[in-house]
Amino acid sequence: MEGYLNRIPEMVEQIRAVRDTIITNILLIGQTPAPTFREKRRTSVFMDRLAEFQVDEVTTDGYRNPIGVIHGTSAEKPPIFVVAHLDTFFNKDIVYNYSVGENTITGPGLMDNTVGVGVLVSLPFLFQCLGLRFESDIVLAGVIQSIGKGNLRGIRHLLKTWEGPIRGGVCIEGGELGRLNYFSDGMIRAEIECSISRSTGVTHKFLPNSILVLNEIINEILKLRLPQRPRSRIVIGKISGGVDHGAVAYEATMGLEIRSHSDRIVKDIYKDIQEIVDGISHEDQVDLKLSTISNLNATRLRYNDPLVKHSAAVLRALGIEPVSDPTESALSILLSHNIPSVTLGVTHGYNYYEEDATMEIEPMYKGIAQIIGVITAIDSGVCDE
Repeated sequence: MEGYLNRIPEMVEQIRAVRDTIITNILLIGQTPAPTFREKRRTSVFMDRLAEFQVDEVTTDGYRNPIGVIHGTSAEKPPIFVVAHLDTFFNKDIVYNYSVGENTITGPGLMDNTVGVGVLVSLPFLFQCLGLRFESDIVLAGVIQSIGKGNLRGIRHLLKTWEGPIRGGVCIEGGELGRLNYFSDGMIRAEIECSISRSTGVTHKFLPNSILVLNEIINEILKLRLPQRPRSRIVIGKISGGVDHGAVAYEATMGLEIRSHSDRIVKDIYKDIQEIVDGISHEDQVDLKLSTISNLNATRLRYNDPLVKHSAAVLRALGIEPVSDPTESALSILLSHNIPSVTLGVTHGYNYYEEDATMEIEPMYKGIAQIIGVITAIDSGVCDE
């Protein structure tokens, strides 16, 4: 492993030399709309590019996740999974024109997760350019239905139906370069819908306002005492409602997320919020509904796990100091199947969830080198220990 670590920085220049192909893949993927549940067109582009790079197998599983397989030299070694989610937060109605500058690329959905998918589909070409062969099969999976209400259904189905063991996994995200995720918090992502009845069966002395009702719920949630050990938090991330500045809002919706190192605490907090919702619904005579959008169980590798240690060594060989935080991604599903895995970021960027999301091109070469380095570490046996 030490000898390989010394060679990783040399890869950066070799990767930079084929930047045009990588950027082309990012543009082809990024300018193909892929809202959650409607990823079919991007799936086709993904598979077409893999076929052009002469990947040994290009297919889909029973859930329509597109998959490419590069055969390894040993039939006895389990495969290594490299995955990136195909879907984005944007719908088909916006303009998907990307602009390429000298040092940046800008376009909707770029950092989450066009860059990740563009790099994933470029890996077969990069392996050829670098003269790399692996003992394990390399399974390149663009997983669908990951974001929001998709609730990671693509990766859940892929792993549930995959026959045989999996040696290790690498999840690719657009940013940020330096992230080394190896654990996931327990999480429930939920929505609260408020509806004011206008039927004759319910009379109000003062007509409630759905937005103000949700504000009352927020105030009650903020009164909840959350444990610091295990670390727990509630994130109120979105609120919408109403139709006009001067009209009472009859409908409103709020989105929130509960996170904790403990699955039990996540469930307890959810019950507390359900009681708040039920109480305000009864007292204010409004229709309130709390529903779960997605959920994850807490999973983790330890910091001294061989994969984590070797992944950190790969980043440091490139002059990158690893930063580790919990992540709500495909990593959680891989770890829940006892597959040693990490999540890595490709580059630096900003305006992640805006139409003018922007990535920096230059850091991408190190980002790709780290991904190849971690794949090689898994192939060398660090997950077999």
